[in-house]
Amino acid sequence: MADQANPHRGEAVLVIAGQPLVLRPTFGALVAAEEELGPLFALVERASAGQLRLGEMVALFWHCLRERTGLERADFGDAVAREGLAACTPPLRALIVQILKGGR
Repeated sequence: MADQANPHRGEAVLVIAGQPLVLRPTFGALVAAEEELGPLFALVERASAGQLRLGEMVALFWHCLRERTGLERADFGDAVAREGLAACTPPLRALIVQILKGGR
């Protein structure tokens, strides 16, 4: 997972404990996130209003992980929380932009 994100695919990098994890918002990943979290447009609205919950952010990240080798979701959530919101905001913003804009 240490390779770079491909911006042409809408990918973003989330760094957890010094390890770069690539987030890829594919159709399948976004559908899975929507099934768990509800409509993505509502998720974007909550995020823009400062109402996005940590669990929602972790779920979106989880579904968009390009690779999950060796990761358990609970451990991933704990690691995201340890990184803090400041570290998670840029990749979250990148995913939200992709949700709104879509692919090229």
